[in-house]
Amino acid sequence: MEFSHIPVMLNECLDGLNIKPDGIYVDGTVGGAGHSIEIVKRLTKGGKLICVDKDEEALAAAGKRLENFKNQITFIHDDYKNLVTDLKNLGIDRVDGILLDLGVSSYQLDNGERGFSYMKDAPLDMRMDRSQSVSAYDVINGMSTEELTKILFDYGEEKLARRIAENIVRERAKKPVETTLELSKIVEDTYPAKTRWKFGHPAKRTFQAIRIQVNDELTRLGEAVTDMTRILNMGGRMAVITFHSLEDRIIKSAFKELNLECTCPPDFPVCVCGKVKEVELVNKKPIEASEEELAVNSRSQSAKLRIIEKIN
Repeated sequence: MEFSHIPVMLNECLDGLNIKPDGIYVDGTVGGAGHSIEIVKRLTKGGKLICVDKDEEALAAAGKRLENFKNQITFIHDDYKNLVTDLKNLGIDRVDGILLDLGVSSYQLDNGERGFSYMKDAPLDMRMDRSQSVSAYDVINGMSTEELTKILFDYGEEKLARRIAENIVRERAKKPVETTLELSKIVEDTYPAKTRWKFGHPAKRTFQAIRIQVNDELTRLGEAVTDMTRILNMGGRMAVITFHSLEDRIIKSAFKELNLECTCPPDFPVCVCGKVKEVELVNKKPIEASEEELAVNSRSQSAKLRIIEKIN
């Protein structure tokens, strides 16, 4: 299956990064290289692009798509949260821009065997990095009712988290829950018939929560974004696209903290906290997809783009 991916808010990202032709840029979630190919086209021979992804299939596909620019590109198979260390290993201390397009890619959703979709029957997998040991099967069949409830509530904001967790545990006592459609059916049956389809597919939040747990998507996210900001050159920019409120709250909070000046109480005669404003918010409110983009790319519907510029 071809690794295809329509880049979300492409023009907004390119404008937001304010690309310098001879700069060093990072696509921390290269996916199908939809953003990367347009970034590298704007670089001269002196510019560099670092492409990072946990998914080896994504990196392989990106390598083919970016073949004509291979002398300017370095590929890294890793979680973008390890970016600062990975760059140091390459002898790179500073970059001019970083792009993160968070969440699951269109290819991962569309490729049934990867187990991300609640619409296609497949083994319960959901690993972005298929070399890791823990899969969705292990989470669903190995965690307690209490653990599953917490995952579904915290990561899926699922109101019926407890009931869904109880039903999963009940069903797996008969036989292991092995496929995506088996899990989807358990969730569907948990919902009352009258409200089952009121807010779209009833399994959407459960699958989101399990995927986040499997791939450890939110742990250290704010910390990693803060660390990445601090390797930007002055005037360098970071653009982050999120797809659900949990991610967006973390990014918003991290950017807000970086944007703060002195946090001492107002009655202190001098600053003792030492806090300095490190970034400007390029957009104070998140940028959302245009109506034109929404008409051709449904994945952009929940996307929010936040951009910062390094000033200190």
